Amino acid sequence: MRTTLFSLAVLLICSNNLSAQKKKKITTPGSTTAEMRWAGFQQRQQLLNNSLVKNIPFRNIGPTIMSGRVVDLEVDPNDPTHFFVAYASGGLWETKNEGTSFTPLFDNEIVMTIGDIDVDWNTGAIYIGSGENNSSRSSYSGYGLFKSDDNGESWQHLGLEETHHIGRVIVHPTNSDIIWVASLGHLYSDNPERGVYKTTDGGKTWKKTLYVNDQSGIIDMVINPKNPEELLAAAWQKDRKAWNFVESGPGSGIYKSTDGGETWTNISEGDSGFPDTDGMGRVGLAYAPSNPNIIYAMLDNQDRRDSEEEETYPVTRDLLRNTTMDAFLALTDNDINDFLDRERFPREINAVDLKKDVESGKVKPADLVIYLEDANSMLFDTPVKGAEVYKSTDGGKSWAKTHEDYIEALVYSYGYYFGQIRVDGQNPDIIYTVGVPLVKSMDGGKTWEATSSQNVHADHHALWVNPNRPGHLINGNDGGVNISYDNGETWIKCNSTQVGQFYSINYDMAEPYNVYGGLQDNGVWKGPSNYEYSYSWYEEGKYPYERLMGGDGMQVAIDTRTNNLIYTGYQF
Repeated sequence: MRTTLFSLAVLLICSNNLSAQKKKKITTPGSTTAEMRWAGFQQRQQLLNNSLVKNIPFRNIGPTIMSGRVVDLEVDPNDPTHFFVAYASGGLWETKNEGTSFTPLFDNEIVMTIGDIDVDWNTGAIYIGSGENNSSRSSYSGYGLFKSDDNGESWQHLGLEETHHIGRVIVHPTNSDIIWVASLGHLYSDNPERGVYKTTDGGKTWKKTLYVNDQSGIIDMVINPKNPEELLAAAWQKDRKAWNFVESGPGSGIYKSTDGGETWTNISEGDSGFPDTDGMGRVGLAYAPSNPNIIYAMLDNQDRRDSEEEETYPVTRDLLRNTTMDAFLALTDNDINDFLDRERFPREINAVDLKKDVESGKVKPADLVIYLEDANSMLFDTPVKGAEVYKSTDGGKSWAKTHEDYIEALVYSYGYYFGQIRVDGQNPDIIYTVGVPLVKSMDGGKTWEATSSQNVHADHHALWVNPNRPGHLINGNDGGVNISYDNGETWIKCNSTQVGQFYSINYDMAEPYNVYGGLQDNGVWKGPSNYEYSYSWYEEGKYPYERLMGGDGMQVAIDTRTNNLIYTGYQF
């Protein structure tokens, strides 16, 4: 009886506590103001100036065979061996020798985070829109727009510090006093400093000409290559929390201006042919340079697929999750290769070699699914529609989807992380979209093929297409910069930039000691503390650093009694 009464009392107390929690309104913390961030920067500078070790120089100890996430590229139209690379959290770098070496230009400002860059090639002025444009949890805010007139020797702040994240910067092609900035806004909180901002006096004053709501920012903006009075802007409504992300909403849409960005009209609503639902997520835009009446839009469609839309194939992910070795070996090579092509595995992986690996026990059939899937995509019985490409041939008045089938395995359930689309300078039917992996279409978006390669990172965010030389591409991804001269068949890797996105570092007690680190989407690495950057390791055939684990590298702990036992974690 006493036990029963005690249990009842505990139940009543718990119920009352739960009721009280339900009544309590949960409020998210407010954002850090621009004034507070500036004060923090000033304090950091003071600490550096007063540091007892301020005169001890830092040295690069690697690793330098990959770098952090690239968000944008600006290439000299007169000399494509000269270009600028913007990193999500690693500043701005310049190369004048096609990526053989790079020089950092944006290391000493209040932030190093970048969303987009633009260069006025007439004057040489460089513009940086700070604050990463990819809305990941590892994306960090910026402090508005910056300009340099002396090739990065010094920088001038042009305001817009409360925008936090900038999706695009466009300088007028013939009048550098006119600049448009696409503001994405705060990542974790609502704010009114979103939309399109325009200046006509070189950044002294700004006017917000397009505003949707406090949750909808502008993720992309493009200018008609033959008429600078015409611009397109992609609005994106999202609600990001540390524990959740609503990637779409009714505030998303495509807007058009025909008066230099003074006024805007929504051209994706109603019967335009573009999806006009709450599932409209991130949108990337591109004019066809050879015919600006042709416009492409890449949409992250968060609407769920109808169950009857699920296509059936002889080999599927569900089949591989549960199949036995014997059942896998009984599958035809054609059916396995069809699955590999459909899921865009690297071209080097084929049915014959896979069967050998499965038969030997090196690989399990379920490993193919683990390689492909992210954790979020398995939360839903019916997946989202995902990446879709739409085309307009009348300047945006009407739209039509270019493909019948789904573009599988391009952005999965995290289309918020990608969203760029590019068009060949001479042939409007050749288009490229970035995601996992980089894909291209040679027939106006009807069919798609991957351009993946073993020396190219899988996650792509930036792409420059040479308008004068077909097949010449410069790609920015989570692993750095790659260059191709054969339309993505083969790639050169340009990773001499000393940039990495470390989540954590640690060290052991060996002599000389080793340094360990977990990097964003580049795994966990171990390397010697006496490492010196050079190409001498090519002669030995072995890079001094050792990769311990893939995915997103996280914390590392070392048993320093022997320095041989290592604990680490990763997120895939």
